[in-house]
Amino acid sequence: MKFTIAAATLMIGINMPIATSAARQASDQKSALFEQLAACRTIANDTERLACFDQRASTFETAQRTGDVVVVDRSQIRQARRQLFGFELGSMPDIFAGHQAEAPIDAIETSLTSAVQGGDGKWVFKLADGSEWRQIDSDPVRFRNQEGIQIRIRRAALGSYQLVAGNSRAVRVRRQ
Repeated sequence: MKFTIAAATLMIGINMPIATSAARQASDQKSALFEQLAACRTIANDTERLACFDQRASTFETAQRTGDVVVVDRSQIRQARRQLFGFELGSMPDIFAGHQAEAPIDAIETSLTSAVQGGDGKWVFKLADGSEWRQIDSDPVRFRNQEGIQIRIRRAALGSYQLVAGNSRAVRVRRQ
């Protein structure tokens, strides 16, 4: 679970999926951390204000060093969203919830590294972005099985995905 604090996007990480109520409780804790930092701005005396900021910055620096806080910028969030495309995270809350202003990723474009047909006749596509997708429909697939061919994967109905290799027909796939 991760949270965003201000423009510098601080995210507090816990390594396991949690329920939404626990996410709200942790979000309240994030708000308290942010409020403590923001409270430093209200101190009129320059020396006291600087001391407050120094103390809060030290707290965040220690938390980052120990892994309790992770600082992520928008480009890293975009990259993470792209890398997670196709994975269903179930009950885990959206770790990027503070950045809903950006449209969700509905499709990715990359190239084919390799494609192998299994004993069941279904294809496994390995892509240049490191992802691996398995055919889940039973229709025969005709495409040029050549490294570097353009691949487009888009969201389809009912949480499924469709892969198009070059000019081939769409193949229903699942991320592995």
